[in-house]
Amino acid sequence: MSAVSAEAVTAGAVRTGSGSRPRPGGDGAAPLAPAAKLLPALAAVYRAQLSRARVARIPLLFVATFQSVGIMIMMRGVVDGGEEARAVVAGSSVLVVAFVALNLLAQYFGQLRASGGLDHYATLPVPPAAVVLGAAAAYASFTVPGTAVTAVVGSALFGLPMGHLWVLAAVVPLSGAALAGLGAALGLLAPRQELATLCGQLGMSAALLLGVLPAAHMPAPIAYARDLLPSTYGVEALARTFDARPDWAVVAADLGVCAAVGVVSLAAATWAYRRAAVR
Repeated sequence: MSAVSAEAVTAGAVRTGSGSRPRPGGDGAAPLAPAAKLLPALAAVYRAQLSRARVARIPLLFVATFQSVGIMIMMRGVVDGGEEARAVVAGSSVLVVAFVALNLLAQYFGQLRASGGLDHYATLPVPPAAVVLGAAAAYASFTVPGTAVTAVVGSALFGLPMGHLWVLAAVVPLSGAALAGLGAALGLLAPRQELATLCGQLGMSAALLLGVLPAAHMPAPIAYARDLLPSTYGVEALARTFDARPDWAVVAADLGVCAAVGVVSLAAATWAYRRAAVR
């Protein structure tokens, strides 16, 4: 990022020789470009982030998928089936979302803040919400293949029905929005890049321990903490669809909680972006 002296900017702004025309208004100042609207700016940021992260993040997506499949294989030795198997498969599938949308996004925004990259976005005429939502959507998009592969492999491994796996089309974006907003907020609010990385790792560990392990075996205080984790409701929604006759009203309620938490977490991430960009 190059710096231009204030004198040079001022001289260029007021020069009215033969090669330039005086601007309307008589003050010689160039009018600022209008701010971009939210949806076009969001699409532009999304495409830029998707292109940037494609090469760097795809290997990590393989790691996330391999990690979740490995956990299911390990749990296969102690879980035979039933409700516990449904919890393991659903938790491992959503864990891919947590690894990318929570852990990697916290690291990305922490690095962006530490390196001064937020200054670049602050100079662009785009709404802060477009920056946060675009980055969150791009990172969440990488979780779709890994989540689908994990759910299919887990269903085959534990003998669960696959007829309702289409619900992943709702679980992935809603859980991804909730976790991506949380990850972005952690990365932007952490005073140091190392702390942002630590917070992302702790968040993913919480999603692992509280999401994959069956809730019935958890102590009461841990079960309460599980209810505070945004990904829990995505896990519950997916786990219920493995029943022979899923209670779709309860599934919709769990997804509704995911959506509400996603709105709140993305709003918090937008506020954290504004706060970090002006400091």
